[in-house]
Formats: sequence, C-alpha cells, structure tokens
Amino acid sequence: MSRSPRPALICMTPVKNEAWILDRFLQCASTWADHIVVADQHSDDNSRAIAKTFDKVHVVDNPFPGYDEAGRQRLLIDEARRIDIGDRQRVMIALDADEILTANWMSHPEWDTLIHSPPGTVLGFRWVNVGPDVAGGWLDNESKPFGYVDDGAAHEGELIHSPRVPVPPDAPWQHAESIHVLHYQYANWERMLSKQRWYQCWERVNKPDKRPVTIYRQYNFMHADIQNMKPLADDWLDGYEQRGIDMRTIENDAPYHWDESVVEMLHDHGPDTFRKIDIWDVDWRETSRELGMPSNGDLSDPRGPFERQIHRWLSQTQSNMHSTTVRSVQALLRLAGW
Repeated sequence: MSRSPRPALICMTPVKNEAWILDRFLQCASTWADHIVVADQHSDDNSRAIAKTFDKVHVVDNPFPGYDEAGRQRLLIDEARRIDIGDRQRVMIALDADEILTANWMSHPEWDTLIHSPPGTVLGFRWVNVGPDVAGGWLDNESKPFGYVDDGAAHEGELIHSPRVPVPPDAPWQHAESIHVLHYQYANWERMLSKQRWYQCWERVNKPDKRPVTIYRQYNFMHADIQNMKPLADDWLDGYEQRGIDMRTIENDAPYHWDESVVEMLHDHGPDTFRKIDIWDVDWRETSRELGMPSNGDLSDPRGPFERQIHRWLSQTQSNMHSTTVRSVQALLRLAGW
C-alpha cells in the first residue's frame, strides 16, 4: 500500500519585537515548513521587515492591544487553515520565535512518523532550554503540545500559558522521543529576566488571589534548572550550521518592551501592589527615565526588611523547594499572606 502524499507543514508563530532572533528562526523553520504564518503584534523593531524577506512567510496583523494568547492562537490557526494546500493533510506546528526544532529532524526516522500521524493527533515535543551564550542546555522532562495533525477541531485557549494547538480531551498523542525544540529564551539571560518580571507582575494584577510564593516558584525555576546544564548534542545544531545558519550568536536588543509594561503597571497600580513580588533587582525609577516614560509617582522599592528576607530565602531554597522543610515553611508563609 502506498503512503498518502507528504503532508503540508505549516509553522505558526506570534511575534512582538523578536528581531534579535527572528532571522535565525525563519531560516531554520524554512528548512522544514511549507508555509510560515507570522502574526505580528505591533512590533516597533525590525521584525516585520525581516519576516517579509522570506518567501514562505505569510504576515498577518495581530490586532489585540493586550496580552491574549488564546486570541493570537486562534488568529494563527485560522490563517493556517486558509492556506490552499490542495488534497494534502495539514500539519500545524506552533513555535515561538525563540524556539527551533532540533536539526536532527532532517535525518531521524521519527520525523516521518510524526508528520504522518492520523488526523486529530497532538504532536508533543520536549524543550531543550538553551543556556546563556549557547554554552549548553537542559532538557525538560515533559513534552508539550506543539503540533496538531489538523482535523478542523476548535481551539480552546487561555489568556496566558495556553496550549498553542487544539488539544481535544480524547485526542491521541504522538510524543517525539529524539526530536526536540531548542528554546533560546535562556540564551539571552537578561532578556529572559525582563520577561519573567513582567509575567510575575501580570499574575499579580490579573490573578490577585494567586499566592506570591507560588508566583515566585513558577517564574524563577530557571535559577535551579541551569545547574543541570549539559553540552548540547551535536546533531541538534549541525544540520543548520552545515547550511550556513548561525546558531550561536546572541544579539542584545535591550531595552525590552516588557520593562516598559512593568513600569506602566507600577504607575497604574502603585509599587506597594508588588511589594511581595521579587522584581526589585531593577531600579524602576532609573528604568523609567531610560525609557523616556513620564514619572507620575514614586517607583522606589516598597519592601521592608521582612519582605527582602523572604525573597532572599526563596532564592536560596529554589533548588530544593520540594523538600519537606521548605514546603513546611512555605505553608506558614501562605498562612501569613504569602
């Protein structure tokens, strides 16, 4: 029995000020994708111009003014489904601009198995979190839903930390064991810290009942995980580098748009709202001046000695946060409003 025609592979990517890595991402994605849908959300760097230099890219406007993962995911999926692929099966793979399939997709038989999975199959990949300056990385334990063999299922997303593709409750999964997703977020460490500060502030504003200890643990895990960093496997990069793609240079694109958003939240809600959130390694008064933002209030660190001590303790215990002693202390902190 002959196999059906090769599926049409569509990469779906949201973008907002990703010029620091977008050219690399699009070069790599172009090696496997037939089409790349880029949903640009008001980028004010060179992202849009970069995207338009690639023949496979379809640029669409993300009109949402705020942060809405579900909205941008539906936008990407709808656009991917509008692309004419004839009678071929549509396979959608959702990657952020700082995520790149490991180059061993080019030679590993697992790739053929993944893309020829039956319609309605969720494709799971694990992150390889690339460490600072691409010196090494660490592999996530669990796979995440990055791909979907399309059957027209609706996408049910969330405002934040949403699955990127449809994940029907009864859908079968095909988990990749050898092909992974290179996650470059941590290669640009300062940029990553800026994003994690923003996440924590967003959680504080939009989920006020979420405990500060929980927020801290969720967005500071990398300080413990980086201790497990190992050399990157050669076949994760070689196939791209042999094609002349620079996989190692990391550009500094500071200042970061997340810093501007944090300053806006501090102005809107007052620094005291964030006194239990560990974002105060930054002088937000100086950051506000550097960004040329108007000052309409004091952005000084509102923490007292007690809050500072708790943040120091959280940092010191991040690597053993699951121990009985640490969990017991955290339970007491939560009773005290943490």
